[in-house]
Amino acid sequence: MKVRVAALQFASGTDLDENLETCLRLIDKAAESVARLMVLPEFSNHISWYDDADHAWRVALDLDGRFLRAIAGRAIRHACHIVINVSLRNSGQNITVSSLCFNPQGLLAGRADKQTLMGHENIWFARADQVGDIVHTDFGALAMFPCRDGVTCETPRGLALRGAQLFCDSLNSFALDEASLHVPARAPENKVFLVAANKVGPLIPVHLLQDVSAATHIPLRFLNGAGESQIVSPSGEILARGPRDREAVVSAQIDLKLANDKSRPDGTDLFAARRPVLYQPIAQVSSQPICGDAAETIEIALLQPAATDEATLDELADLVEDLPELTMLAVLPELFCYGDTGNLHTVPSAGVADRAIAAMTLACEGTQLMLCASLVLPVGDGYGVVSVLIDSNGLVASQPQLHRCERYPWMTTGDHLSTIDLSWGRLAMITGDDMVFPELAKVAALQGAHLLVAPVTLQEFWEESFGWRSRAAENRVCIAVSSRPLQQRAGLIADLEEEFTLMTEWQQRSFDGYINNPKITQQGIQPGSVSARIHPRAACNKLMSERTDLLLDRPWQLSAGLVEHAEESH
Repeated sequence: MKVRVAALQFASGTDLDENLETCLRLIDKAAESVARLMVLPEFSNHISWYDDADHAWRVALDLDGRFLRAIAGRAIRHACHIVINVSLRNSGQNITVSSLCFNPQGLLAGRADKQTLMGHENIWFARADQVGDIVHTDFGALAMFPCRDGVTCETPRGLALRGAQLFCDSLNSFALDEASLHVPARAPENKVFLVAANKVGPLIPVHLLQDVSAATHIPLRFLNGAGESQIVSPSGEILARGPRDREAVVSAQIDLKLANDKSRPDGTDLFAARRPVLYQPIAQVSSQPICGDAAETIEIALLQPAATDEATLDELADLVEDLPELTMLAVLPELFCYGDTGNLHTVPSAGVADRAIAAMTLACEGTQLMLCASLVLPVGDGYGVVSVLIDSNGLVASQPQLHRCERYPWMTTGDHLSTIDLSWGRLAMITGDDMVFPELAKVAALQGAHLLVAPVTLQEFWEESFGWRSRAAENRVCIAVSSRPLQQRAGLIADLEEEFTLMTEWQQRSFDGYINNPKITQQGIQPGSVSARIHPRAACNKLMSERTDLLLDRPWQLSAGLVEHAEESH
């Protein structure tokens, strides 16, 4: 069943009556396009800025108060579902940041309280103590989360595993990287639709703008909502996107049945292939510090051989010779010397791996370089796709692929993720399609990895456009992914900005609207190599804002759904 959905983008101020008028006006405007679902921004009732706790309480809403009764009335008038996010008073005398869904009968059909509070929100609000609702409608199942809960994978993933076909993301964000990276990543990694509604206009009282800009070192123009409300498809296509700086109704027609298909191009079912037993650390408390010390910088590279079969082994010496002298690590594409991996339906000869290891070892001779690639090697009682780390002395470490994929029906999977401590920091090898699962990158980060390296086969454009970059940003880890070309795309190196903690003075860069956008070096689609200097030590700083550590403050208490047995999580 096709349905029109809309994201309502507007400014909110400090006057609740004016804010209600704005909400109702935009709802009426969206109704002109017969939108059956409307999503409003976070803090639609009052901007998230308060004089004291009493002020925060006074401007928060009651569920049965005039403001929300008016929103429910519009749901009845326009025969639609309306998702609005507000600060909400609760019977326990606390306030939550709550997304509420009103159905066409004007009834409250679902609620989702914010699980991860951002910076000063920790002063005024209580975190969610339960997971959000799934709302079942005649056009499909929707789920809600506000702003910061969509910057990392846990909350959206849990909702998708419970059957959500559409995410409703209410934002109150000035960060340009939220709209360009985190928001669109959540849709294709779960193969669901997403409607994200952000603010425009000042996010703090107008009379305080100058003082806050000076205190926070954020230029005035970046203290406004960043707009770019959007609707994203399960494949990662942006179906509609709003402007950055003005009010808008952003709408598109979608068919939620498309979100029932969780298959990859090779036929792998993303959810059926999950391994919850591997993700246990996500639902456990972590202690500080997550990361040990690491080198400030190292040079790494991605290699793109001309050949795809064993002839690549003859290219290795020349590829390595062309690298900068101090290169510490270079990554090759998945099964780089096995020919057409799309037709690798039987176990290849064991001799290929032996010859590859010998050639890689020889290529590293006389250098400090390590090479990472994936090969077909024994795993348990069978054979699997295994990432190997090779230096001039031979095999240093190995990591079998942990999730099954339909490309290699003969593949035996490994049973745990390992990390390797090297002179410059801690490395995790993420093998092949394991990189598609955000849970595993999270586990690697929780194990203290500074760098994730991945020999992969790029199958879907969202992996490169959003997936790998989001893995780097949401976990604050460097990433190096090497792939054979898919049309005009291949792998990438994602480095970290050294300074990213808000409300602190940055010495090396000025705030440009991006908080934590990785610095990207693209792998070429032509034969050769690409190098980049990365900052492993930057991975030690995961503090986005006061009391908002990307890993320590994640919603681990509400992440049990991610680690339940597969048959219980579908």
